[in-house]
Amino acid sequence: MPGLCTVPKVNPSANAPGPPGESRRHRVRDAVLWLVFVAVGVLWYRDAHDSSLWLDLVLPVTVLAVAVPVSRRAPVVALGLATLVTALGLSHPVSPATPYVLALAAMSYLLGARSADHRRALVAIAACVAFALVLCALLRVSILAWFFMTAVLPVALVLPWLVGRYRRAQRELVRGGWERAESLEARQREAEEQARLRERTRIAADMHDSLGHALSLIALRAGALQVSPALTPEDRAKARELRAAASDAVEHLRQTISVLRDGAEPDSGVPADETVEALVDRARASAVEVELRRVGEVPELAAQVDRAVYRIVQEGLTNATKHAPGAPVTVEIIHSPDAPGETTVRVVNAAPAEGPLTGLVPGNHGLVGLRERVDLVGGALRAGAHAGGFELVATLPNQPVFPSQKAGDARGRALPSESTRQLARARRRVQLRFVLAFAAPVVTGGVMAVSAVFFAYQMLTCVLRPADYEAVGVGQERAEFAAVLPAQQFRYVRQDMRSAPAPTGSACEYYRSNGNPFEEVDVYRLCFVDSRLVAKDVLSAGSPDRSPR
Repeated sequence: MPGLCTVPKVNPSANAPGPPGESRRHRVRDAVLWLVFVAVGVLWYRDAHDSSLWLDLVLPVTVLAVAVPVSRRAPVVALGLATLVTALGLSHPVSPATPYVLALAAMSYLLGARSADHRRALVAIAACVAFALVLCALLRVSILAWFFMTAVLPVALVLPWLVGRYRRAQRELVRGGWERAESLEARQREAEEQARLRERTRIAADMHDSLGHALSLIALRAGALQVSPALTPEDRAKARELRAAASDAVEHLRQTISVLRDGAEPDSGVPADETVEALVDRARASAVEVELRRVGEVPELAAQVDRAVYRIVQEGLTNATKHAPGAPVTVEIIHSPDAPGETTVRVVNAAPAEGPLTGLVPGNHGLVGLRERVDLVGGALRAGAHAGGFELVATLPNQPVFPSQKAGDARGRALPSESTRQLARARRRVQLRFVLAFAAPVVTGGVMAVSAVFFAYQMLTCVLRPADYEAVGVGQERAEFAAVLPAQQFRYVRQDMRSAPAPTGSACEYYRSNGNPFEEVDVYRLCFVDSRLVAKDVLSAGSPDRSPR
């Protein structure tokens, strides 16, 4: 109906290419939906009277075969096609109620779920109802058809559209929430990355101090060698060149580190060669109750590892004084012979006076930078609540290992983000709640549907057509007309009908004269004696008296 329902504006997101295989899934879903419509139409056509194969089955399912896939890009057009199919019921000689109201409701739901323009959708629904009413007036249909079009049709259009619109809003709400969560997660990752970069800058500064000190010693020794009287003029020239090269290296290193320091945090004023013992002494001088324990023989540590040990103790003391002021702190540096080549640093503070700590402090990027420093030398860091206080434990190799910085699993594949994992868990919870909330009603409705189908089956398989009843004559053997008798007898005969007089010694069978299960109809009674028909009667639905034939 091009004049009835216009094509809506195309949603760019709806036409965007989806993931591989999504198009195939759409085709499968459309095919299943169309097959449901076909099955309903076939079942209705089998039991309908005075129905046309082409008008009541072939034409509707053909139109719906076009409407179902069209509903993805132009749901308003699909709704118009479904309205046209439903309006074909007006021409039915028995009843305007057709099974294709289900297709109309489905297209209305898809309109609400796939179209964001609610004004255009409401105009389309109103146009479809107006079209049906105009068609009723032109065809001069019965009162029953008017009731169907004014009551059933608007309900089948409006309610499913509201449900589809709610479903669309729910999807958009969930999608917007998770997009915000991913944005916040990206900001958090950016902040952590900045903390790592700052820590790397500090590491570079530490290396400048240690390496610059070593190069300065080389230059000093070269200068002493230059003035040695035991050297020849040629050797003194080489020593002079060595001293100049060492001095140039120190200057180049200073310039490089100055570039890295640009925009970084200001220097704390702490000497680069300060030891852990000196750090602990400074903390004690600041009224911090701290105990330092060294276990095992101190091995030779690489400069990066030694500086990492210092930074771990420094960060542990900083966190303790910041989040648990007044609580005693224990610092342990363990060089265990059971784990040669490793050094364990443990900083533990007791519970503060205000109560036990709950874990990591949000936004504490000091631990992020510290973890970066530990990772760079191939170590492992663990931080968390411990006995009401807080514990910081790091295991470091005595010589740096330089592990790979690529994040992923054992096979090198990228690990899913935290928001992705949370979204998967949320979806599972929603699905579980949906099942729990709707399981009981669905089961109850299923039982009622099965009962209704069984009842309808019994009503429709006990109908003896009036023409077949007229063709049966008294005195015939049952075998002569057994082919026209229904598959089963009518089981729900009223008691007054069963009590109607019957020939003595006969066995009577009862059959319905009409397949409508929702109204009282005449009942045909056939009475047999030794498989010979001795009487046939029409038991009227309006009166218990029989009408012998």
